[in-house]
Amino acid sequence: MKKLAGLCLLVMSFSLVGFGQTGHRVTGEIAERYLTDKARAEIRAILGNYSLAEITTYSDEQRANPSEFWQKTANPWHYMTVPDGETYHDDMAPEEGDAITAIRDYTAQLKDPKTSKADKALALKFLVHTIADLHQPLHVGNGTDRGGNDVKLDFFWQRSNLHRVWDSGMIDRLQLSYTELTDWLHSKITVQQLKDWHNTDPLVWAKESQMLRMSLYPEGDSISWEYQYQHIDTVKLRLSQAGVRIAYYLNEVFE
Repeated sequence: MKKLAGLCLLVMSFSLVGFGQTGHRVTGEIAERYLTDKARAEIRAILGNYSLAEITTYSDEQRANPSEFWQKTANPWHYMTVPDGETYHDDMAPEEGDAITAIRDYTAQLKDPKTSKADKALALKFLVHTIADLHQPLHVGNGTDRGGNDVKLDFFWQRSNLHRVWDSGMIDRLQLSYTELTDWLHSKITVQQLKDWHNTDPLVWAKESQMLRMSLYPEGDSISWEYQYQHIDTVKLRLSQAGVRIAYYLNEVFE
């Protein structure tokens, strides 16, 4: 237990941007297109005229907030640690919590009729953000390299690290706005994919990321066109899945 908690603490300081501003907004915008009428009405009652695309970046934007909650308490909730070859179980979560415990706690708050409107808004913002985070493979870290942040490399001849490449590097290389990328991805989501992706268990999403991350580490320390070519379809897949599953999860919560 102490060893596993230590592994989680090891990654506490890694970048928490998830899919970056563009990627997170894409997941929120895709989710908007699959909400039920009931979920849409409940969300509007909580958020007013804020869209899911707007709120999905809130948790990252608060990193500059000097309050102890944002600087320390909420920090570990963007990610989780599952060592290679292991399966996540509750004992893996440190005392501070992780993405899985955050999703569980904020879901309970959102369902509780006694929760204030302000607290429900915060819970909703965290859920939308963290569901997307779990679909970024390196947010399910192996506990050895801070989710790829310690893997320093050149990406298209600029200094970076593997985590940042997956957060935003490959997405930004597309040079698309979040609405353009949303439209392109949404137009290619099939009915069969919607059925295949209809899973609202965060542990399933995390397991997918755990399996994907094992193939993301490059052999050298300089990557560009070949790496982008090899992995951009996975980035697009995870963005699409995250968006659809945000909607499915919220539909379930509000039904």
